[in-house]
Amino acid sequence: MMLSSDIWVAALIRRVELAGSYATVARKGDARAGAVLVKTIDRRSNATKLYVEATRGDGDRVWMSPADFASEADVDAYAARAARIDPDVWVVEIEDSDGARFLTEAVEGRAAGA
Repeated sequence: MMLSSDIWVAALIRRVELAGSYATVARKGDARAGAVLVKTIDRRSNATKLYVEATRGDGDRVWMSPADFASEADVDAYAARAARIDPDVWVVEIEDSDGARFLTEAVEGRAAGA
């Protein structure tokens, strides 16, 4: 049984806070079944990434970046387009040098141990 989106998002934010980093809900979606986009920001280097959940061919759930973004504005524009297409979508922002480390499923495209 999968968790509802609101509980999953709350748990993600709690994991981030327990590690001493900052996370917030930038856009609240459907509490029960809204998809979640995770935006990570490294304020020291101004690097911004976006992760979306996907399902591989073998059925495993993974996180992946839908594109390489040049700036935070590009990530925000992508999230805004996603929200227009799916009004149930959530957007969570994590400020941390490696925000993807808080995702519980595998993250595609990351080096092992990164």
